Amino acid sequence: MTDRKIGWIGLGNMASAMIGGMLQKKIASPENIIGCARTDATKERIREKFGITVAQDNAQVAAQADILFLAVKPLCLPEVAEEIRGALRPETLIVSIAAGKTLDDLREALGGEERKLIRCMPNTPAQVLEGCTGVCAAAGVTQEEQEEILSLLRSFGRAELVPERLMDVVVGVSGSSPAYVFLLIEAMADEAVAEGMPRAQAYRFAAQAVLGSAKLVLETGMHPGALKDMVCSPGGTTMQAVKVLEEKGLRGAVMDAMEACISKSREL
Repeated sequence: MTDRKIGWIGLGNMASAMIGGMLQKKIASPENIIGCARTDATKERIREKFGITVAQDNAQVAAQADILFLAVKPLCLPEVAEEIRGALRPETLIVSIAAGKTLDDLREALGGEERKLIRCMPNTPAQVLEGCTGVCAAAGVTQEEQEEILSLLRSFGRAELVPERLMDVVVGVSGSSPAYVFLLIEAMADEAVAEGMPRAQAYRFAAQAVLGSAKLVLETGMHPGALKDMVCSPGGTTMQAVKVLEEKGLRGAVMDAMEACISKSREL
C-alpha cells in the first residue's frame, strides 16, 4: 500500500470508479486520498462513500498531493490548470485522464514548465475492477514512477504503457468501446425478447456471452478468428448468423465507428 498522498481534481463517475478500485485492492487508504469537485453535493457524496478527505478548492488538493489525478473533462482542463499551477510542487506526479489532451497540451496549460506528467485513458468497466487503461509518460518521469502509476491503475483492471501517438487509438479501442459493446448486448437482448424471453433474463444471457467470449480471448491467447471458427460448425446455426452479420457489414461498421471516434479524440 502506498503512503503517498493521492489527490483528485474531479470526483465524477470515472474518478469514483478509480478511487474505489484503489481502496478495494488496498493499494491506497482513505486517509491518503484528498479530492475536490465542482459541487458540494458531489464532494459530500464521495466523502461519505469512501471516507476520503475533501478540500475546499483545487489548489488545496494540488498543494498536498504527491500524485495528482486530473479527472476532468477536456474543456475544463485549462481552467483547472490555471487554478492549480501556483500550488504544485516540482516533484508532484500529475496524471491526466482528459481525452485528446496531449502531454504538450498539459504542460502548456500548467505554465510551460517541465513537470512530471502522465497521460492515461481508463474506461468505465473500472467500476467493476475490469477496466483497461492506456498510459504514456513525459520524459521526466522515471521508470520507478511509471511503475508506481501502473500499480495504482491496475487496481481496477489492466493498464499498459503505449506510445503517446497511440493514445487516441486507445480512446477508440477501449476508452469509448464499452458503448459499442452495450449496443451489441442491447440488440442481442432485444431479439431474444422478440422471441419470447423475459427482458431481464435476455440481458443476463447476452451480457454473460460477451463476458465469457472476452475472457476466452484474454486467457487462451488465441486469435479471435480461430475462436469464432470453433463455434461455427459446418451447416450450423452460428454460421448462418455470422453470414448475416458479414452481409450487413458488421466489421466495416465497427471500423468506421472507431475511425470516427479516434478522429474526434484528435480534434479535442
